[in-house]
Amino acid sequence: MSTTTAPTPESLGREFAALFGYTPLGTFRAPGRVNLIGEHTDYNSGLVLPIAIDRAVHVAIGRRPAGHMRGSAEPPRGVESIRIVSDHRDAAGRRLAGQFTADELVPGAVQGWISHPAGVVDEIAKTTGDRVGGLDLFVSSTVPVGAGLSSSHALEVAVLIALDAICGLGLDDREKVLLTQRAENDFVGAPTGIVDQAASIMTAAGHALFLDCRDLSTRQIPFDLDAEGLRLLVIDTRVSHSHSESGYGDRRRTCEEAARVLGIESLRDLDDDTDLSPLTDEQGKRVRHVRSENARVRATIDHLDGGGGIRGIGALLTASHRSLAEDYEVSCVELDAAVAAALEGGALGARMIGGGFGGSAIALVEAADVDVVGEAITAAFAARGYLAPDIFAVSAGEGAGRIV
Repeated sequence: MSTTTAPTPESLGREFAALFGYTPLGTFRAPGRVNLIGEHTDYNSGLVLPIAIDRAVHVAIGRRPAGHMRGSAEPPRGVESIRIVSDHRDAAGRRLAGQFTADELVPGAVQGWISHPAGVVDEIAKTTGDRVGGLDLFVSSTVPVGAGLSSSHALEVAVLIALDAICGLGLDDREKVLLTQRAENDFVGAPTGIVDQAASIMTAAGHALFLDCRDLSTRQIPFDLDAEGLRLLVIDTRVSHSHSESGYGDRRRTCEEAARVLGIESLRDLDDDTDLSPLTDEQGKRVRHVRSENARVRATIDHLDGGGGIRGIGALLTASHRSLAEDYEVSCVELDAAVAAALEGGALGARMIGGGFGGSAIALVEAADVDVVGEAITAAFAARGYLAPDIFAVSAGEGAGRIV
């Protein structure tokens, strides 16, 4: 079982000062997320139930003093440039870093991880008219990259809330959610839905966020694992298959095509008795998943609202994985092995999360069974010759906000 230590405001401030040569104005955090249930429903205007996790992207931000050139970071290209330095390093051991101005940003002009904060800056200019600049940011993250825990969206949210506070943009939570989604869709070029940003921004500690992706209405659902003697394990398979991005886009297009065939705006508008016979076999399978997954979200909410306790949703999690594997076809052998081993080891329920074709699964387990379940998963991966998974417990953490 792996653990990690979050940076403190003091450590972020020290790192910022060492890099840029002056003291930051504030530090901010935006958590990653685990989608408890409701997968591939968000871009179909459906229902989701994520939690914000206690792993996050942290940002220290400062407004560069006039003429300031000191520090170990690359000198600013101009007074309006934005410099961003990460605590992550490349294969040669160099810190990941980037620099740009708002005026030079167009889709495709910035590649890699830096495209996510650049997209936020570009979308701020389009949305509010503010061309932010003259700023330095240090980024430190405890959200695993590529694990399906929304590390890139957490980065976008952390940068946005820092810029909103320091530059006085005055954005409310709904505007922040929509702005980061547009940055991801239009600038980065990823056709993602809205659940990741909403979970990072809107979720309260000790709760899951019931989000209706059609109208962005939300409700906090109590989800206190500790109080019930439970743990939620994340099983990072540490694999990402080559067709993950194309497969995600293909499934989104198939859902949109199916909605057109059925004469509805989105698959959210399906009735239980909607005739699916005009659809191709592939379209029919995708539609079955979306319809049944929305029903599972409702069933989970009804169970939790009815006082049934978290233990009672285990079977719904497992049914979600079966649907994702068989009807939506976004699982892979590693994710299937993780779910099967977790259940055999005593988990109450388990399923893959995220876009699929790799990344992570989750398992709902008794606190006393954490080690047993983790060992069962690790043994199953070793027996199949897979990479050793990274397994860790998460709690339902606080949404994005200012630290200091």
